[in-house]
Amino acid sequence: MTTLSGRRVIVTGAAGTFGRLLCARFTADGARVVGLDLHSGTAGGVQIHGCDLTDHDAAAAAVDRGVADLGGLDLLINNAGVGGPAPAEYAPSAAARQQLEVNLIASWNTTAAAIPALEAARGRVIFVSSRMAVLPLPLAAAYGVSKRALAAYADALRLEVGTHIGVTVVYPSMVASPIHDASAQAGLSLDGVSRYEPASGVIDAIVRSATSAKPLRDVATTRRGRFEMAVARHFPAVAAAMVRKTIRERIAAGDLDGAPLAAGMVRRHGR
Repeated sequence: MTTLSGRRVIVTGAAGTFGRLLCARFTADGARVVGLDLHSGTAGGVQIHGCDLTDHDAAAAAVDRGVADLGGLDLLINNAGVGGPAPAEYAPSAAARQQLEVNLIASWNTTAAAIPALEAARGRVIFVSSRMAVLPLPLAAAYGVSKRALAAYADALRLEVGTHIGVTVVYPSMVASPIHDASAQAGLSLDGVSRYEPASGVIDAIVRSATSAKPLRDVATTRRGRFEMAVARHFPAVAAAMVRKTIRERIAAGDLDGAPLAAGMVRRHGR
């Protein structure tokens, strides 16, 4: 699969920041694309079928409809995701549970439904995870846990279907998008903790994964991301020290004083 021309593609989360860009890029490169999202619509001329992907039956029906529209399936992009604050010291809220459902279970449902068509085409599935799957940050436990679980699911899937279906995980860092709004509103902006990267770089990484001569396994979207992931995997104590240092500096500067969800951390740091 070294070209997108003529390829049949389903993109989940097609109405979101990455989804719209992916639909436009794949279409421009000659692919035939169907989108799945919570609500029906269009993105750059691509039809989006409305569906709650966390519901197994609904997800299966939506995938079947997309496969029928396309006449088969060569590539599934599991891009749908939500974020938000969720301190690990507190019991999971409804918002935290939603992150687990959307970021993990929706991808699982969609992939399971797409396996027969992907196997028939010797296709590929790409999961859009997050650098936080490898390098977690405090106060966002549900997001990090769900994205790490997504990567673990991809690893298990690869062992089962990898002889016939390529399985890739892409790890973006931080891109300006509405996914961060809930955290910012809770006073837990990631500004100063993570560096923004351009959305175009994420799209390039996904396209590179979709068109590589052989399926790639784990793909970082920036050079810095590759470095941070390598440190987190091979030197976890160093990675944790880096994060703790940044958090101490933010707390000392008073950046989290107005965030009730961070009150425990602020208290433990003596403020």
